[in-house]
Amino acid sequence: MTSVVQETAELVRERSATEERERGARRRRRLLGVAFIALVALLQVATEYFVGRERGRVLSHLVYLALGLPVLMGTLSLGFSYATRKRLGAVPTLLAGVAIAGGLGALLGAVVWSVAQSYPILRPHPETPWRIARAVQFGFIAGLANYALWALAFVFPFAVEDARIRSLEADKLRLEAEKLRTAAELARLRAHLEPHFLLNTLNAIAGLVTDDPREARRLLVCLGDLLRDALREEDEMQTLDEQVRWLRRYAEILEARHPGHLVFKWQIAEESRTVMLPRLLLQPLVENAVKHGALRRQGEGEVIVRAELVGDGTSESRLVCVIEDNGPGIPDTETRSGAFGLHAVRRRLELKFTDQASLRLESSTSGTRSIVELPCVAALARGADAMPSMARV
Repeated sequence: MTSVVQETAELVRERSATEERERGARRRRRLLGVAFIALVALLQVATEYFVGRERGRVLSHLVYLALGLPVLMGTLSLGFSYATRKRLGAVPTLLAGVAIAGGLGALLGAVVWSVAQSYPILRPHPETPWRIARAVQFGFIAGLANYALWALAFVFPFAVEDARIRSLEADKLRLEAEKLRTAAELARLRAHLEPHFLLNTLNAIAGLVTDDPREARRLLVCLGDLLRDALREEDEMQTLDEQVRWLRRYAEILEARHPGHLVFKWQIAEESRTVMLPRLLLQPLVENAVKHGALRRQGEGEVIVRAELVGDGTSESRLVCVIEDNGPGIPDTETRSGAFGLHAVRRRLELKFTDQASLRLESSTSGTRSIVELPCVAALARGADAMPSMARV
């Protein structure tokens, strides 16, 4: 109960801190927008003064800015917030802003004209009459210009930030979707592969039931151990050491099923044992080497399983696994129709390592080699105690 309360309190603190940071960022953006608009307005007034030297025009502009700019900016901000809450489209929001800016600008121009009737010095040209139509026209144009400034100072930064956040969220969703698709396909491959292995192994044991019941019972115990480890719910990856131990038990079943016709040899480099690779990755290759290679040889068939690290032991090193048999070979290295095992190995390598891993076949009349090469960037020192129920090879 205490831990739940602590976790809840921590989440509340994190949310409060995030909201405070967002409020601070909004305040800074508003201050920056106000400073930007004030600077542009002052530069405009200074330009009019130094170019035209028209004191009345400059004073009327200053009065207009002092009276109208805060009102216009505040009204536009309220209107934009309303449009955002109501989720209005871009066109209605834009037209509403133009109407607000133009209307308020024209109204403020009329107010400045009215004030100038009592204070002639505020007229653009004190010696000549100032018509209300010209004042309203000036206010309307100035309102639209200030609307553009307001949009540039306030809306544009928020739009850029919103676009950046949406882009990051889209990238995140795309990565999550790709991970889900990858996980689903890996699960499908394993779901297909594990019954495939089980049926083949049961067929191998079936021949011993009548010939050697005791050996069949022993192998069924081995099969139970294999299934317990193969069907265990855990990470998709496992160390090479774990996978080789599992293959050793699988090889025991096959050697017992074909005494005198099949023998396995193991050449596993010590430094390669902790490298991570997908679970059951090598089992289809071993099965192919037995079924389509070693058992088709006249005399004793042999399967050699080799693994070594190629490189200097850094992250650039690669794990190379070779499954070799002394069978008659195959006519060419093209994958035969319906060879699910080879397809599963290739596809799992693509899903896990994209283009950084490969499977290739080399065949001749003296045998066939299946060569898997993959990066060992995921080399984790899980050690040899990860599967204590199996003896070390």
